[in-house]
Formats: sequence, structure tokens, C-alpha cells
Amino acid sequence: MSRDGARTFAHVLVNTLVANVTTSFLWFALTFWVYLETRSVLATGVVGGAYMLMLALFAMLFGTLVDRHRKRDVLVGSSLATAASFLVAGMLYAVLGPGAIVDMTGPWFWLFSGIVLFGSVVESLRNIALSTLVTLLIPADRRDRANGLVGTVQGLAFIVTSVFSGLAIGQLGMGWTLVIANVLTVCTVVHLLFVRIAEEQPAADADGKRPTVDVRGALAAIALVPGLFALIILTTFNNLVSGVFIALVDPYGLTLFTVEEWGLVFGVASTGFIAGGLVIARWGLGANPLRTMLWVLAAMGVINATFTLRESAWLCIAGIWLFLLIVPAVEAAEQTVIQRVVPFASQGRVFGFAQAFEAAAAPVTAFLVAPIAEFWVIPMMETESGAQRWAWLVGYGDARGIALIFFFAGLVMVVISLAAFGTRSYRVLSDRYRDDAESGVTAG
Repeated sequence: MSRDGARTFAHVLVNTLVANVTTSFLWFALTFWVYLETRSVLATGVVGGAYMLMLALFAMLFGTLVDRHRKRDVLVGSSLATAASFLVAGMLYAVLGPGAIVDMTGPWFWLFSGIVLFGSVVESLRNIALSTLVTLLIPADRRDRANGLVGTVQGLAFIVTSVFSGLAIGQLGMGWTLVIANVLTVCTVVHLLFVRIAEEQPAADADGKRPTVDVRGALAAIALVPGLFALIILTTFNNLVSGVFIALVDPYGLTLFTVEEWGLVFGVASTGFIAGGLVIARWGLGANPLRTMLWVLAAMGVINATFTLRESAWLCIAGIWLFLLIVPAVEAAEQTVIQRVVPFASQGRVFGFAQAFEAAAAPVTAFLVAPIAEFWVIPMMETESGAQRWAWLVGYGDARGIALIFFFAGLVMVVISLAAFGTRSYRVLSDRYRDDAESGVTAG
């Protein structure tokens, strides 16, 4: 990696940190605010599921844009779109007031939430661009470590946003939270104006066709690598289980803690994300990142199944910390494999396809789990017979219904991850990655 490449990557990484902090700050704040105003698990599940659904709908478009344009232009465009969305949301809040917006039976709640979600989802465009910039700026033998640094940045964003989102909602309210998000978004745009990335204009497609959403191009690139589609399927199953976490972790946490305390808890637990990213940045993912990924997914399933078995604040904190500790390994492993085996010119579409496919799984689970939790499992566990039937497993407390769902979701993740070791796709893709690494072949 040249000195200029390292400096450029550092600038983009810092800018991404601020951008991720901003969007996550407002996203966390919106989730906290909605639950505190409505006390509805269904409402938080819908909001969380809507985010993943929008991510799935736009990911292929984002991947196509990344391949068709210079990466700096993509970063700037993403930040401008987010800034415009947050500004409109702030104006809407100022004009209508919190009373009208928080009414789920009216249109303003859905319009306001949709605008904030759109601004947050558009920001994910830069994450696809960042994955391709690792290929552009970092040598192949150090990309797993660079992906670990990306995970560290995400962990820092989690800490800042989770702590300050809770404090902002608890102490300042949604109005000032929107002001802070708008100011930080403008800062990322200004900084990007001074960042230069050495990259030629991407070449036109060989067949001369330039569809707006190039699904065919993504599928063609994936088909060239046996086993790659199976990797995407595996991470999709992982996201099905993650949808349970998205839908229920905030209602569970806010049962044990105040909103300010919950923000601090997530901030402390997010140090695990930083530690996990730093471990990868220092030691990498081993000779076979795919094998590492499967073991990590199995461990995530065990943690997901056990961190709520008793209604204990310390068990909850420890479980989330361990869960976040190993999350960067999953993300870095998938990115490292794709960066090795997929040509650079197609990586945006492949990353976009993977993101769309994987993100589509989480809202399915979130939309299913939230109403099941609210209207069936939670009421069942609040009855004397239900509590006694499952007390041997999850104990007694106010959130035992949510704990029961977490337990079975975690078991599903363990079974799927361990079963993947016996598949042909795992063996083929592992052999391809090893052969390319030994021969010095790199897609970048």
C-alpha cells in the first residue's frame, strides 16, 4: 500500500466514522423515541424491519452506482442525499410538533420515520463504496486487516451513537437530536470536498448496456465463482436470525434500563465491536476466512440463545458485548472473500446484491417476530401457566417472552452454521480462495 493510498484510506475511514455516527445516532434515537412514546414492541419492530426492507430494495441500485461512478462521487452524493433527508425531517418536526408525529394512526408518523429511514439507508451507499475502496487502495494480503479497521470504525460509531442517542432523547428531546444530526451530516460533506481518490472513470460495460439496476451483471459475476452464491445464502440465514435481534433487543433492554442507561449499556457493550475489529486488524482472519466465519456464526448463535436466559442486567451487558465482539469477523470474512475472488469492476454490484439478498431476510423476521412477540408469546408468558411452564429455561421476570424467542432463534443459528461445514459449496469456495492466495491471484 502506497503512502498516498494509506492516507486516502484513512481520510475516507474517518469520514465514514462521522457519517455512520450521524445516521446511527438519529436511527437509534428514533427507535428509542418511538418505543418510549408508544410502548409498543410492534412499533419498534416495524421501524426496524422497514430499515432493512429499504436497504434491501436500494442495495442493488447502490451497487450499480458504485461500479458506474468514481468512488469519491458516490461518497459525496450519498452524504448530500442524507443531508437533504435529515433537513426535511427536521423541518417536518418543527412545523408539526412531536404530538402529531408520534401518532401511529396518522400519516405524519410514517412520513417522518420514512424520511429519516431513507436518509439512513442512502448513507449505506458509502459502505458499499468503502468495501470496493479496500480493494482499490489496500494490497490483497492486508485486506482482511483493513476490513477489521472498518469493523473498528463501526464499533466506535456504535459507542458514540448508543450513548448519546439515549442521552439526547432522555435529556434534549427529538428536536435537538435532529439539529445535531443535521450539523454532523453537513460536516461530512465539507470534509469530502477536500478528499482526493486516484481512480480512473469506470469503463462502460462490454455489451454497451447500462441498466439502472444491474442484477444480471451481479449474477454473472457471482456465477463465475463456484460457492459464492452459497456464501450469500449462508449470511442471509444469519440475517433471518438477526431480524429477531433487531426487533426485540431495544424493547428487552428498555425493560431492564431507563433510556439513558440503555444508551450507556450499548455504548459499553460496543467496546466489544472495537476490540473485535482491532483483533482482525492485527492478526487477520487466518488462512481460510470462510471457516473462521462459520465458527463465529455458531458462537453468535450460542450467545444469542443464552444472554437473556435470566433477567439480569449484567448477563445482558456481557452477552451483547460478546455478540458485538465477534460481529466484525463475520462482516470482514465475507468482504475479504469477495475482494479476493471477484474482479474490481464488478465488486460494487456483487456487494450490492449480497446486501440486498441478506438485508431482505431481516425485515421478514422482524415483521413476523414483532407481532408474534406482542400478541402471543409475551401475553402467554405473562400468564401463570405460561411462566411456570418455561421458568426452568428462562426464569421469571417482565421480559421472559422475549427471552424465549431469543433462545430458539440462537439455536437455529447454531444448527445452520455447523451444518454449513458439510456442504460442497463450503469446500469449493474454500479451495478457490486458498488457490488464489497461494498463486498470488487477486481480483483487485
